Amino acid sequence: MVQKAKILLVDDRPENLLALEAILSALDQTLVRASSGEEALKALLTDDFAVILLDVQMPGMDGFETAAHIKRRERTRDIPIIFLTAINHGPHHTFRGYAAGAVDYISKPFDPWVLRAKVSVFVELYMKNCQLREQAALLRLQLEGGGKAAAEDTKEPAGLLAELSARLAAVEEQAEALSKQLDDDSADAAAVATAAHLERKLTGLRRALDALEPGTGSGTPSVPSQN
Repeated sequence: MVQKAKILLVDDRPENLLALEAILSALDQTLVRASSGEEALKALLTDDFAVILLDVQMPGMDGFETAAHIKRRERTRDIPIIFLTAINHGPHHTFRGYAAGAVDYISKPFDPWVLRAKVSVFVELYMKNCQLREQAALLRLQLEGGGKAAAEDTKEPAGLLAELSARLAAVEEQAEALSKQLDDDSADAAAVATAAHLERKLTGLRRALDALEPGTGSGTPSVPSQN
């Protein structure tokens, strides 16, 4: 069973949170509410999120300050942030949003279809990264225990290698399709860059897995970093 991604919705007005939930419910993911910047930071201490929808104008800690705290934490600094704002003070205000670490800056009222499409891209990228980490974990188990077991047993771990290769191939195919979709839709530069980074990690993992095949060389291949 595939685990659902979590999406953090941050807004001090309950009616806005309700509207966001109505728009994003079709994605069938887990929607988490936060009514303030402080509450959002608490949620980020324990849970992993695919994307954050962050209101700019909030009492106390506003969206810009909240984003600054998120980007300073190693655990959360890579989570995409989409700013939502009901005010528009021109290019300087928009630039401040991007400078704070946002991948997008959307003014209210916004098109629900556009917002849902943007969020879905980051959810899909998040799910692909989760699959990649699972494959890397299986590969590490093979590297740490498979070599020793093979030395004590004449039986080759071909079945495990084949399973790893098949799972990785499925992720590679989905990542390639996603990259093509981003190219076709002229998506945000941040989403394209994230997809390219995912493909590079997949390439490194494929090389490490191929090196485990009999007759491909000696030594223990390194597993690519997941950062």
